[in-house]
Amino acid sequence: MTDAEYGLHRRSLLAGAAGVGAAFTLPAGAAQAAPAVAAPAAPAAAGASRRYPRNWPDPEPYGAADTRADLWPRDDNAFVLPLELRPRDEERGTVWMRDTYVNCFVVDGRPLYVATGTTRVPGLDVAGPWNDGIFVWLAPSLKGPWRLADTTRVRPGAERGKVWSPEFAGENRPGRTVVAPWQEYWHDEQFGKRGQAWAPELHYFRGTWYIVACMGDHSRKVGSFMLVSEGGVEGPYRLIEGNLEKPFGDSFAGGPKFIEPGAYHHIDGGLFSEGDDAWLVLHNDLYAKFRDDMEDIVTTTDLPRFQQTPYSPEPYLEGAYVFKYRGKYHLVHAAWDRTSVNADGTVRHAYDVPATGRVQYQYDAIVAVADRFEGPYAERYTAGVGAGHNNFFVDHRGGLWATYFLNPAAGYWSGASRVAQAAVPGVVRLEWTGPADGRLYVARGPEGHGDRP
Repeated sequence: MTDAEYGLHRRSLLAGAAGVGAAFTLPAGAAQAAPAVAAPAAPAAAGASRRYPRNWPDPEPYGAADTRADLWPRDDNAFVLPLELRPRDEERGTVWMRDTYVNCFVVDGRPLYVATGTTRVPGLDVAGPWNDGIFVWLAPSLKGPWRLADTTRVRPGAERGKVWSPEFAGENRPGRTVVAPWQEYWHDEQFGKRGQAWAPELHYFRGTWYIVACMGDHSRKVGSFMLVSEGGVEGPYRLIEGNLEKPFGDSFAGGPKFIEPGAYHHIDGGLFSEGDDAWLVLHNDLYAKFRDDMEDIVTTTDLPRFQQTPYSPEPYLEGAYVFKYRGKYHLVHAAWDRTSVNADGTVRHAYDVPATGRVQYQYDAIVAVADRFEGPYAERYTAGVGAGHNNFFVDHRGGLWATYFLNPAAGYWSGASRVAQAAVPGVVRLEWTGPADGRLYVARGPEGHGDRP
């Protein structure tokens, strides 16, 4: 990702007859569904300019979650992208997607918007124990029209828009690997067919297209990998040399119990670029510089860690992503806001570790800001409620946006009355609190805005 100061770059819910691209409406009573942690409704933070929206005082203590309705995607600041439907999407009326990724790049002097994410196959209600790879959509503007990438010249017999899949293993040739053995589908008695690609990101760097993605929990090896295009945005893509044997980084104990020992590596990989240099970003605090040829990372073991201000105790975080804007680095994570009950009977919202009595509520986007890529990063804050596992990007007019998908796995959006509205390719407008305060929030209501320019 390049600096937003120097160019374009980058990680409605449909209900019945609402139609593709309808606006997101904050559900009635959502703000009352669980009381927010008390935070002072104080004036602007020190140093904030009245030209810009104001930083909100953070809930206390550090690690408490901000649940104010202003931080939700709403009908006045967000919408679901009208992506071209595949046959599998027609009944639902929109694409089922987790880990939504959208970005804008300048290609041949024109803006090109890209969208991708984790999708599912017909007949399954989640993206596991297998899915059929990575799809890409393209558009000339954020509002569209959004069309599936034209992959017909690359693979005339494959589903349009599918740029990579474990099923493409038959395309491997000596010296050119499309699908490594550890990425191929496999079977066992417990799950049957297994293997899936998660959380893809699409990047245009030094005139070449790259996809960074993750093989999910049901794969032979779980972890992040990178593909490079030998043509245009539609491919054909091949696996880089550094991932022929395994995902990036070392393996460690992690993930569900059914993952084979030694098979779990760091997930949710992303790419951050600045000038002619690029870095791999991994959950939840690792990074590594890519080699100049982009075929592997420079350091393959004992990866360096971002200097962060952790919570105490630190929960499991996902979806690490770095975005540079106006000289500041924004480290974005996804974290579960878990509710519990205080001794006085009030509801506590916090980015807690799991424990008895703590209930998953919202999958939030939390952000920390630094002057350097590696940190140190200031204390995290809630940037968007329910907007976890996203990316930030700038549109071709300079507007700031984040993606969201509304996690249907647990919490608020898993409720029977809401799950049909979750797992969507959504975008929500962001606001910047200026050079003195340097935060990015979901565009808030009038209470949060202060005076406008």
